[in-house]
Amino acid sequence: MIYKQFKDKKISWLGMGGMRLPKVTPDGPIDEKAARELIEYAYKSGINYYDTAYFYHGGESERVFGDILKQFPRDTWYLADKMPGNFMRYLDNGKIAVDGTGDMKTKEIEHVSEIFEFQLDKCNVDYFDFYLLHNVSENTYDIYTDDKLAMVEYLVKEKKAGRIKHLGFSAHGRAETIESYLEYLKERGFLGEMEFCMIQCNYLDWSLQEAGKKHEVLTRYGIPVFIMEPVRGGKLCTLTGDAADMLKAVRPNDPQAAWAFRFLQSLENVPVMISGMSTMEQLEENLKFFEKEDPLTAADQEVLDKVVGTIAELAPCTSCRYCMDACPKALNIPVLLSLYNEAGYEVSWTVKATLKTLEEDKLPTACIACGLCNPLCPQNIDIPEALKKFSGLLEAAQ
Repeated sequence: MIYKQFKDKKISWLGMGGMRLPKVTPDGPIDEKAARELIEYAYKSGINYYDTAYFYHGGESERVFGDILKQFPRDTWYLADKMPGNFMRYLDNGKIAVDGTGDMKTKEIEHVSEIFEFQLDKCNVDYFDFYLLHNVSENTYDIYTDDKLAMVEYLVKEKKAGRIKHLGFSAHGRAETIESYLEYLKERGFLGEMEFCMIQCNYLDWSLQEAGKKHEVLTRYGIPVFIMEPVRGGKLCTLTGDAADMLKAVRPNDPQAAWAFRFLQSLENVPVMISGMSTMEQLEENLKFFEKEDPLTAADQEVLDKVVGTIAELAPCTSCRYCMDACPKALNIPVLLSLYNEAGYEVSWTVKATLKTLEEDKLPTACIACGLCNPLCPQNIDIPEALKKFSGLLEAAQ
């Protein structure tokens, strides 16, 4: 196992995620016997970073990790958990609702400390090695910057008390939103308290979800980048057609997942990559990729660029914003084109969540196809046509 230095810790470069533990049935509870075998094997194979969250597996992921890891010396493994601000809202009675998903019921709490204490108890630990604000994004920004809730202030206090060793946040938001949040922290004197950020990053989302821009922003601010979804929920392990043929032609003996991890090994400022492994086969295969470093060559990267081109048709927007000067509807065209790129591959929950933050007159359907933007685009994108296609994708997804 390769280890990377993070502050005072050496973290296994491959971490284990707790969102996709093995289940008894596809929609059923965690298969705790299989999960135990998986987590114990991961630990004995050198993985020391384990990531869970309040809602994973209907709240049972936290308990299962805690029950299994407690058999090992506490200073030999690191547990990461998350504050579920992405499911919080204020009630008319002044309390905070933490909306339930799956088998979890909505909780009413007076203060976020109730959730933190609940998580410590559920994980059977006295402190968290890593603790994150869960999913800072366009539709959660107000919660995470709410002065009355004062979530960051509270967590910094717990950090100083030693019950959080390292504080950070995860983000599915756009690069601009992440930078805005970092500036918010800076203005309030908390930027130095945020020690890492976890983003969805893989060779497809480097362009599709602009993970490259997010990585650049975080690196520029001196924030280490923790990576989730390295194989995009398994999609980068099951490529077919031309994409699969191109990879096989270059490295015929490599599984497709090797390309995903080798891409990430080529990046700077990445102390850990967290994979949600569900089977022993996945775990054993992934462990092999971390026996030695094997970053991409320039020729390998060219192959991956071609692979991405076969599975996602991307509008080559560079966010220069020239088009916006002429738009009579004042649409944020670069953001819409970025979302269009992702929707062209999959109308994901992140696309839907971001669109929900926009007023109706700022959606792609608001485009009147006047064409004034097109002559201003250095990339020669047919912007009205792209927004028309985007509207069609959203309608079909409904």
